Amino acid sequence: MKLISVRRIWEQAAHNAFTDLIAFQEALFCVFREGTAHVSPDGALRILRSVDGGETWQSVALIRSEEADLRDGKLIEYQGELLLLGGGTLHNKSGLQSHLWRSADGRLWSDALKIADKGYWLWRLTEHQNKLYGVGYRPGPDGDTRLYKSDDGVQFKTWLKVFNNQGYVNETAIVFDQDSGFCLLRRDPVWGPEFVGLLGHSRAPFTDWQWQELDKRIGGPVMLMYQSRLLAVVRLYDEQVRTALVEIHPDTGVVQELLTLPSKGDTSYAGVLIDGNELWVSYYSSHELADSPLDTQNSLDESSRAAEAKTMIYFAKILLS
Repeated sequence: MKLISVRRIWEQAAHNAFTDLIAFQEALFCVFREGTAHVSPDGALRILRSVDGGETWQSVALIRSEEADLRDGKLIEYQGELLLLGGGTLHNKSGLQSHLWRSADGRLWSDALKIADKGYWLWRLTEHQNKLYGVGYRPGPDGDTRLYKSDDGVQFKTWLKVFNNQGYVNETAIVFDQDSGFCLLRRDPVWGPEFVGLLGHSRAPFTDWQWQELDKRIGGPVMLMYQSRLLAVVRLYDEQVRTALVEIHPDTGVVQELLTLPSKGDTSYAGVLIDGNELWVSYYSSHELADSPLDTQNSLDESSRAAEAKTMIYFAKILLS
């Protein structure tokens, strides 16, 4: 693996973070949250567009909510439309709500549609055989996860009520390969040392999952299948906190670091796109301006310790072969 290029594409807000990336209608779209801090009531979802392969970017939309801090936008093309998934931490402190917006061109967006159960953060959507699947998690040390499925992109029903509850489980990434499904699951520390990530495997109809412990703690996972290999871009916590391209070995649970992106501290939450033999990655990091309070493997309270870190959005191209 070789890093071809990396460029900063946005830095205008005090805190710019949590990205995703997609190709749609012969253009690239990158979504991310911007706000005054890692956690702040003014969180909004900014959407950038590039028509020259990521060389230049223009802002085409900014989605706000008067009811919630909007976070962790994810993009997916479904039935000819561009869908935007995002979580909202409600200002009235009644919990959180997942939202879905729709667009025909990536610029003009519908009103928000509330989806999934209130209190469950539907993290990312993945299409398989014209159905949408996604895992929602209930935040907290006693939380759990649910697998949701949609036949139309409007109604999301609970497909598996108890997906995984082995510790503080939360962020996920799912990929499908024919009739197999793989899920990369983040776990965070609560009372003991068992907070390494998990890899789940299932076959259609995806109601029975087996889980393999990984050998590392991970964060902000996004996963893809490349030449029958499970690749992912994650935050790694050992030594210096960083964003890295890794290979997940499903038989052993080994997380093999293939390439480290320029990153440090408050970082990760990538979007990925394969273009031929190149992997295009959006991500955020605080490495350019200052040492981040998160630059330690023992950093557990990300939201409070990252409040002062200046984070910016980056776009990288990686040669895969």
